[in-house]
Amino acid sequence: MAGILCSLVQRHPGRLQTVTKGVESLICTDWIRHKFTKSRIPDKVFQPSPADHEKYGGDPQHPHKLHVVTRIKSTKRRPYWEKNIIKMLGLGKAHTPQVHKNIPSVNAKLKVVKHLIRIQPLKLPQGLPTEENMSSTCLKSTGELVVQWHLKPAEQGAVKS
Repeated sequence: MAGILCSLVQRHPGRLQTVTKGVESLICTDWIRHKFTKSRIPDKVFQPSPADHEKYGGDPQHPHKLHVVTRIKSTKRRPYWEKNIIKMLGLGKAHTPQVHKNIPSVNAKLKVVKHLIRIQPLKLPQGLPTEENMSSTCLKSTGELVVQWHLKPAEQGAVKS
């Protein structure tokens, strides 16, 4: 960097004063090409495709309320903004599901890192669990929240017959 400035100063002795005053203007990002910039990501990545609804089994008229989000790829060698979004979503550990609301602010973050994560709707085949049943629920890898029923011991009279 200093060699470039010196060569510019030596070639143009009349502009010596403006070069030394305008060092900040020379050190700008216009002529530095970055490998990862948001502007280089094509816009079609962020556009929803109509085939997504058939692929993931979603209904656009009645969307699900919660997402089950799981990180399936590493964040190594990824840009800093993708790492920050992964941390904000609580997906620091791989293959550990997190539940998030299906709202536009969360969906915008999920779109940026959609190549690193798996998104599934939260399915409730047995309905919403009650407060007593919350401790005995299990989240399957398919996105189903299953309430595990506790078995009560049978009465002795019912067993003998």
